[in-house]
Amino acid sequence: MADLSANFIGIPSPNPFWLASAPPTDKEYNVRRAFDAGWGGVVWKTLGSEGPPIVNVSGPRYGAIWGADRRLLGLNNIELITDRPLQVNLDEIRRVKRDYPKHALVISLMVPCDEESWKDILHRIEDTGADGVELNFGCPHGMAERGMGSAVGQVPEYIEMVTAWVKHYSKMPCIVKLTPNVTSILPPAMAAKRGGADAVSLINTIKSVTNVDLDHFSPFPMIDGQGSHGGYCGPAVKPIALNMVGEIARHKDTRGLPISGIGGVTTWRDAAEFMAMGAGNVQVCTAAMTYGFKIVEEMISGLSQYLDEKAMTLDALVGRAVPNFVEWQDLNLNYVTKAKIDQDACISCGRCYAACEDTSHQAIAMSPERVFTVKDEECVACNLCVNVCPVENCITMVEMPKGALDPRTGRSVGDYANWTTHPNNPSAQAAE
Repeated sequence: MADLSANFIGIPSPNPFWLASAPPTDKEYNVRRAFDAGWGGVVWKTLGSEGPPIVNVSGPRYGAIWGADRRLLGLNNIELITDRPLQVNLDEIRRVKRDYPKHALVISLMVPCDEESWKDILHRIEDTGADGVELNFGCPHGMAERGMGSAVGQVPEYIEMVTAWVKHYSKMPCIVKLTPNVTSILPPAMAAKRGGADAVSLINTIKSVTNVDLDHFSPFPMIDGQGSHGGYCGPAVKPIALNMVGEIARHKDTRGLPISGIGGVTTWRDAAEFMAMGAGNVQVCTAAMTYGFKIVEEMISGLSQYLDEKAMTLDALVGRAVPNFVEWQDLNLNYVTKAKIDQDACISCGRCYAACEDTSHQAIAMSPERVFTVKDEECVACNLCVNVCPVENCITMVEMPKGALDPRTGRSVGDYANWTTHPNNPSAQAAE
């Protein structure tokens, strides 16, 4: 088994799989069960100051999006930060860390955006034995309306200011949790770095309404006939999260800033993808809420086997894909592929033909016997057919050798000798 022990910004853990700050990490009972199940670390559900009490709704807190097989694709939640007394949480954190000294335990924090409030909460938590703090600048509902959460995370100046306060009043490693509810993730990440953050974590949930009740005409979850926007998470947000993680990992002003990847991690493969895109570890929530804590066993065994097969260490995996994450204009136009259909695997459903004929490039022919073949002279290699085919690996994209004649364009593959001056290159157009 590959060694999965991790050290994220000086915080050691048995493996890189942490539970994110959320209902699964709300109390001692849950966290003990999580550590016993094999999780390497947890971020304790967000603590607030001892101001006005936090009151959660007593009706439904979740909306959901399902696939055709009722597999959960996404959750929308309207739950607030912990509604349990601060001192109760602190006492529990102290006991858990005492009994699980080798596991990572980070405390998520959210208090009003003033220096005294942050100074006070940091003083309250400093003797718990926790390994670090995560600043919750991400929640898009409930707390944002009070000037916290994403209301702070959407203003880089506030991120930098609060992060600097935390680094001034605490020696604990500081992770800044970023909101995806911005036009670009880079300014908030840069602000966190300027403020002295040891790392960033992302993404927090996406502001959303998952569905509308068409009998009561209210967004769901519905509370006494009314609904509100919530935070969206789960497998459906993974593409958004991967892009934002990669943006931070590759940008010159944020390159080297440690990243804790969050957003739809359900399998070991999801985790490996986040790490390849620059994350030093991953945080999980929806998968644990869907399948229970034991899902981490598959993550551990799967990632270990993958690393063994690749003869790769965990550290070598982190950031491995970042150099290949480029802007569109840097892609190689000399690379040409064509779709190929495996007739032995084809079940003659016709889905590829319908999709290509109606919505794409009319590049698939259907014979009277319902045999489907690709017309190379029309195929632009969009791979829509691959994605709609219900049979895995029935349709594949095959690279044309350099020098071969592309039947669609009549050009020799490799004709675009100088992409920097090609008319399709936006940079070349701008230069003109």
